Amino acid sequence: MKILLDAMSGDNAPLEILRGAVMAHAEFPDEIVLIGDENVLADVAVKNDLDLRGISIVHASSVISMEDSPLSVVRDKKDSSMGVGLKMLSRGEGDAFVSAGNTGALITGATLIVRRIKGINRAGIASILPLGNPVLLMDSGANLNITSDNMAQFAFMGAKYMEKVYGIERPRVGQLNNGTEYNKGNSLQVESYQLLSESGLNFVGNIEAKDVPFNVCDVLVTDGFSGNIFLKSAEGMGKFMMRILKDVLYTNLATKLSAVTMKNKVKGLKTRFDTSEHGGAPLLGISRPVIKAHGSSDAKAIKNAVRQAITFVQTGVNRDITSFAEDYDEKKILADAEKQFGN
Repeated sequence: MKILLDAMSGDNAPLEILRGAVMAHAEFPDEIVLIGDENVLADVAVKNDLDLRGISIVHASSVISMEDSPLSVVRDKKDSSMGVGLKMLSRGEGDAFVSAGNTGALITGATLIVRRIKGINRAGIASILPLGNPVLLMDSGANLNITSDNMAQFAFMGAKYMEKVYGIERPRVGQLNNGTEYNKGNSLQVESYQLLSESGLNFVGNIEAKDVPFNVCDVLVTDGFSGNIFLKSAEGMGKFMMRILKDVLYTNLATKLSAVTMKNKVKGLKTRFDTSEHGGAPLLGISRPVIKAHGSSDAKAIKNAVRQAITFVQTGVNRDITSFAEDYDEKKILADAEKQFGN
């Protein structure tokens, strides 16, 4: 298997990307291909004593910054590390692509270069929430304005991902809302509730944000605007609680002694809330695996994003989503025809 890795994008690129690639190369048997400026990557590797033997490099002469337009990946920066990587993926020159770069550009490039799965109207970012039990948030930032049909497709794709990757049989699907009643929310939530209720999925109804950490669902569907706010709030609250816990444990000598005895448990708690453990978020609905790593990813997060890409390919999630999309599209056509022409 060949994993394509955008070496130039992200807050900590290229150094942390290179370190993550070296860690991934040491841990996984799969081929890692770095995409970026050959001279820059070689120079950084030498200065930081990083051994890149066994890791390929494909040259890309530019990089898309976080401030660049999403369309830059298909217009003025086609030769960027992101653009070159996506083109390689679309041509079958790699099995998956990982980038910590500009989210808008990655979604745009994946949609226009790699293309969506036929029948899927919108690709979405599927983020694993850093909670005790894994909860997939779909969509977490790709689509600000969606329809109830998009929401239903997000639910199907998210459920299939949790089933294949996490081994959860009939994942519970919930809809993020401001109340649990079926008629809560705006027209999008009300219409989506109806569709999800009739979908055949294990739909558990509307979920309030305060209940998400308590194992009430496996997949949480929403629009990208609400999802991104929820995701960042959860990440921020996790970091805040760990800071408060640290302050409490280091208040005085007695609490410091207690902290020593609790060291392993506190470390385990920190790991449970650490977003770098999951590495990145897959773009579900794209015809080939694309993983969006966090912009601030360190080497550990990059290594885990590579691991996630490998798992994505191995489990064959996209084959199942493609089969679903074909069936979904056919059912929708028949339903529309029935509405128009009657029985």
